[in-house]
Amino acid sequence: MDNKIAVIGLGYVGIPLAVEFGKKIETIGLDINSHRINELRKGYDRTLEMDESDLKSSTHLTFTESIEDTKDCNIFIITVPTPINSKNLPDLTPLILSSKSVGSVLKKGDIVIYESTVYPGVTEEECVPILEDVSGLTFNKDFFCGYSPERINPGDKERTLTKILKITSGSNPETAKVVDDLYKTIIKAGTYMASSIKVAEAAKVIENTQRDVNIALVNELALIFDTMGISSQEVLDAAGTKWNFLPFKPGLVGGHCIGVDPYYLTYKAEKMGYKPNLILSSRQINNGMSAFIAKKTIKYLVDKNKNIKDSNILIMGLTFKENCPDIRNTKVIDIIEELNDFGCKVDVYDPWVDKEEEKKTYKSGIINDPFKSDKKYSAIIVAVAHDQFKTIKNHSYQEISDGELILIDIKGIVEKPTWKL
Repeated sequence: MDNKIAVIGLGYVGIPLAVEFGKKIETIGLDINSHRINELRKGYDRTLEMDESDLKSSTHLTFTESIEDTKDCNIFIITVPTPINSKNLPDLTPLILSSKSVGSVLKKGDIVIYESTVYPGVTEEECVPILEDVSGLTFNKDFFCGYSPERINPGDKERTLTKILKITSGSNPETAKVVDDLYKTIIKAGTYMASSIKVAEAAKVIENTQRDVNIALVNELALIFDTMGISSQEVLDAAGTKWNFLPFKPGLVGGHCIGVDPYYLTYKAEKMGYKPNLILSSRQINNGMSAFIAKKTIKYLVDKNKNIKDSNILIMGLTFKENCPDIRNTKVIDIIEELNDFGCKVDVYDPWVDKEEEKKTYKSGIINDPFKSDKKYSAIIVAVAHDQFKTIKNHSYQEISDGELILIDIKGIVEKPTWKL
């Protein structure tokens, strides 16, 4: 029997996957957002991961918002978000709901593959019981599961889906091979078959945990060197001349992965009776950087005898990383909130962000190009290293300043900043 694939969830992870499979195999892309489905049918992907030509090239791909349209599929790939709640605990709601939906159309012989980042055990201990309960089928007898963690890097046009080696796994050896062979049809970089689903889950969750811990180290170093009046970047440049010094830089840690995934691992570790002090401390350090930057800005306002209350502050960039429209879990918002608490009036400019989409999420209000406005600012914070911002010269910032220029550079892209992280 020929495979027919359903990709459940068409965000940053799901849409590239659906497009690639749709070039070779009959594929249905499902998303519960009807507006999203209508846009994709018209050839528009608001994540900007796929352009119109990419979507048109996927000749075997169709879109739907109804799970009933996937009942003839035999492979279901679930790519929904796995966020955290306000207490930094895993929120498996999207995963649970999508598992229930797939369970309602699951048949004997079908395979369900999860790509969402989770802690070890979620697929077999949380999702499988739901699939069994809803479908009435028996796991590893009537249906099977796989896990192949996503490694999408939003906005990266070089390391795209097919060029990133893919970890695969299955609930038994036969399923593991089927899953591995399936991904080999689209992944040019090759695959790595993990020994079990739990190993694959653990591998994914530590990828971003490792980055988070390393960034926390250089963030703490930046805090230390700031108290000493030493440039952290100059220190890192000097230390980087040694062959085995890792090239991490200080900064904000947000987004859908690095600032979220470690909490999945720490949650499971604590459930098992182990306190992951290093990982939790790293999260605390990284989460505190926004407040540090905001307070640094306030200090310069005081030093330059500028008013704090009702002062106009401009923030350049809102997305969690450069050159993409993704604002999920962006820590720039924390800077805004901290400055608001001081009584400042904050404007945000980001040419990458959809204004209407931003209003639904944060309601901070994206302004038009500030360099074409008469408004003046007491301080300017360059928070995101968009390519458009790298060409802006100091004299342009001075022209929109209300006096002596206060220019805070978080990303190291400004020629002569007042202060640089």
